[in-house]
Amino acid sequence: MQESGEDYIETIYLLKKKKGYVRSIDVANELGFSRPSVSRAVGILKDDGFITVAPGGELELTDEGKKKAKSVYDRHKNLTKFLMITANVDEETAENDACRIEHIISADTFKGIKKFLKEHKDEL
Repeated sequence: MQESGEDYIETIYLLKKKKGYVRSIDVANELGFSRPSVSRAVGILKDDGFITVAPGGELELTDEGKKKAKSVYDRHKNLTKFLMITANVDEETAENDACRIEHIISADTFKGIKKFLKEHKDEL
């Protein structure tokens, strides 16, 4: 899955947790994208089996979509925390950088970061 697809399903996941429902317009507003761009992305995510669209337009993550969204969100949260602690940057900077890194980081490096955070949680 491409970076933009990961951003979309992470956003759908977070909006669903926050609001209880998600429509394409909600995603467009949250990401600052045009409705046609979101509509195209929704079609791709639907075709790829990551989401379904209810007759009323509500977006739902499939089991595969939830699994992927949770994985992206886990990387985002842990990378943000790691950057704030180790690089001593503010939360906004850490969030922005984590959003970029979460899409390209290797599984081994991410595993090491999670291990570091777990081993040093009492010191941090």
